[in-house]
Amino acid sequence: MGIKGLQWFVANTCPDACTMVNLKEMAEKHHISHPDSPPVIVVDAMGCIRHWYTPESWVCGGQWQEYLANLQDFIKAFMAADIKLVFYFDGVVEQKKRDEWVKRRLKNNKEIARIFQFLKSYRQQPGRGMFFIPSGLATFTRFALKFLGQETICSLQEADYEVASYGLQNNCMGILGQDTDYLIYNTSPYFSVNKLCLDRMVTVMYSRENFCHALGLNITDLPLFACLLGNDIVPEDILEGFWQKCVASCPPKSQSYDKRANIILAVASYISRVPCSYGSLKDLEEMLPLASDKKLLYRGVESYLLPGQQSPWLPPSVSNSQIHLVKQETAICPDQEILQLVKEQHVRAENYMVYNVLSKGEVECSNSLEDELDPELPGQALIYRPVRQHIYSVLLESGKDTCGAYPIVKEWFVYFGNPMEQPDLVQPIQLDIPGGTPSLRTLWLTKGPEVQTLRYSTFLACFHLQDMVEEFQLLDAPVAAVCCLLIYLTLQVDSLSLEDLNAFVAHTLCLRGKSAAQLAGLQLPQVDSRAVQLGSLFIRGLTTLIMASSACGFPMNMDDLMPWKVFDGKLFQEKYQLSHRGCSLEELLEGNVEDIETRGDIEARGEGSNLLPSK
Repeated sequence: MGIKGLQWFVANTCPDACTMVNLKEMAEKHHISHPDSPPVIVVDAMGCIRHWYTPESWVCGGQWQEYLANLQDFIKAFMAADIKLVFYFDGVVEQKKRDEWVKRRLKNNKEIARIFQFLKSYRQQPGRGMFFIPSGLATFTRFALKFLGQETICSLQEADYEVASYGLQNNCMGILGQDTDYLIYNTSPYFSVNKLCLDRMVTVMYSRENFCHALGLNITDLPLFACLLGNDIVPEDILEGFWQKCVASCPPKSQSYDKRANIILAVASYISRVPCSYGSLKDLEEMLPLASDKKLLYRGVESYLLPGQQSPWLPPSVSNSQIHLVKQETAICPDQEILQLVKEQHVRAENYMVYNVLSKGEVECSNSLEDELDPELPGQALIYRPVRQHIYSVLLESGKDTCGAYPIVKEWFVYFGNPMEQPDLVQPIQLDIPGGTPSLRTLWLTKGPEVQTLRYSTFLACFHLQDMVEEFQLLDAPVAAVCCLLIYLTLQVDSLSLEDLNAFVAHTLCLRGKSAAQLAGLQLPQVDSRAVQLGSLFIRGLTTLIMASSACGFPMNMDDLMPWKVFDGKLFQEKYQLSHRGCSLEELLEGNVEDIETRGDIEARGEGSNLLPSK
């Protein structure tokens, strides 16, 4: 997340620390000075997602084909400059960051409430000032980049730390993102994604050296400087008394600076005046109201040390080699081979959530665009929980105790009414399938057509559809995925109507013949708030399908579960509104006879299995 106000401060008060650079020219110089290694930029993907998502429509659930085309253009621009990109995503939320994670999610809830208030008042999408990224965007961006042939890494610890480490250890040309922590880490140069102009391949590069010179600091002072300004480890509220003392002893240099800028200057002045030693850090710890956590400042400084680095503010014996190794906690999964396999898949961004379950039994899901005032539509976290409980039982079958009880899974899922003061403790629920739940060794390591059928039936059993294997196998895989989702939602959500189902199916079938340009040109006279929530619910359903497929040994090709194959927010809005106005199925399917037959076939299969009740 970085340090509050520091980006503005650097841009407005340290002009020598901000240099406009041409990335193509830098790459050419890198080639000359490092002929054996190509120029690499490591990308903090989570910091770039808002920059990448430029489609005009964002509230309806996502314009996924447009977004995929944007990512392609981004990659092509760097390929043309002969620059390799390595993309990093957050793979875990570390315990030391959990409070901050929860705080941001609760803040997001308030923003989402304002969005729905606007939608109901004006029946239009709010302006970009209220922009909120479509549900599931971070998850699907990982798979999109892999689909586009890019090296994509999911972190095992704090992603910004791994990004900074990768940049340092691989002599990268730079780090692309929007997080002032990259100014604090002593690593590769930090490039701004917000200032990036793809057409000319120019952006702003922030200079650590010039920044330090402007503040009278050394580069090794920056970790302490960050901690004393407040970050994800050291909360701002315990620093306010310290800031007051610093500002009192260092009067503002300019009346044009705001309060935060004066605090930044005063803290820098304080650090520059005290001896650079562990003793000084201990004195600071005594000065601050750290309550029982007297090592908070120590841990904060530690957290910025990359492999092989030391800090003059810490004891000489402390180096990063003993700090940031991923903790070897006792995993819930007792099978080390399975755990190693799922860890490797996680790092390569090939699965979803299963490593988090098997390694520590704790998972999280961020905000979705949901209307907390709609009593008929529960939150997606609760709607899909029964599926997750079955998925947990598949993953934790070998972790049952002598009484046959599964380990509990801790869920940090955002939904209305959940204060997230503690995780929800979720009990896995065993599948109802002949022969019992197959082991992960069978699902993941055994080969052969019989096992593939077993994977598929186990996958469907997570959605209570294990008796429909043959029916689903006759459908195109993306259509089968949508049917699985819609039949489950029909059974789970009482308020889901036949008009809703027709809109979902019609929009998915019509999507196959439309280009990104056609979808971009689609105009909506108005936006329905309920359809917004249904679109978000559908997208979260796709992430649930991915989780189930990951757990069951990938019976479905990941590409077939991607939203650009089966969902478009504006197209769904259009079909939803037409369906609720009473348009015929032929009109919804735009007169496509083959699609009408497919829709009828889907209905026949669902009803024939008593799984698609009449609405």
